[in-house]
Amino acid sequence: MLRFDGIEVRTANDGPQAMLAIDLFRPDMVLLDIGMPGMSGYDVARAIRAHELGSSIMLVAATGWGQEDDRKRAREAGFDEHITKPVDRSQLMRLIARPRRPIVAER
Repeated sequence: MLRFDGIEVRTANDGPQAMLAIDLFRPDMVLLDIGMPGMSGYDVARAIRAHELGSSIMLVAATGWGQEDDRKRAREAGFDEHITKPVDRSQLMRLIARPRRPIVAER
């Protein structure tokens, strides 16, 4: 969907791949799922925030978990935004309007 709008996208299938993509592509924004085996989206968010580029990246939790406690945990892990699936296209486009570098999407 994002590529059709001319947005450069990189996809990572797990946390370690997402961290590698941070180094290679230096994205403005990262979309992370929360509920994954192994390294959760919360863990990846914390790792990104600890990275030298971490403070310059917008982190967006894109997840099926949307209760207030889920949103609180996302904020505590370092996410800037929390959107629930299915992702509303117009909401997502508003969030990514300012990035100029590649976006890393972890699924």
